Amino acid sequence: MNFLSGLAPIAHWGVRLSLAATFIYHGLGKWPPTGFAEALGLPLAIAWAVMIAEVLAGLFLMIGAFGKDVLTRLAGLIVIVIMIGAIALVHAANGFSVSNGGFEFQLLMLTVGLYFAARGNNV
Repeated sequence: MNFLSGLAPIAHWGVRLSLAATFIYHGLGKWPPTGFAEALGLPLAIAWAVMIAEVLAGLFLMIGAFGKDVLTRLAGLIVIVIMIGAIALVHAANGFSVSNGGFEFQLLMLTVGLYFAARGNNV
């Protein structure tokens, strides 16, 4: 158990970096946002906002780790909003299981976003 306790101060890095990488990857994957907008029937302005917000959330999670608590918390809030939208607009209709296109993964990211919004850098 001493080994695991010793990991506690750095354990946030795995969660932080994997969420940041996922959001940056998916945000950049929406370029150009016209296809994303058309696929979901969204106004182009909303598609742009989602794309930019996803990239910024990932960047804020990484930059925030170096002392900018407000960036970490803001990233968490962005993740929450984006994941609520993703669940409501796309994944809820498919049930829970990710193998059926469900919201299992999005719910996990939403709760991690909630963690970072609530705790900031106090991890």
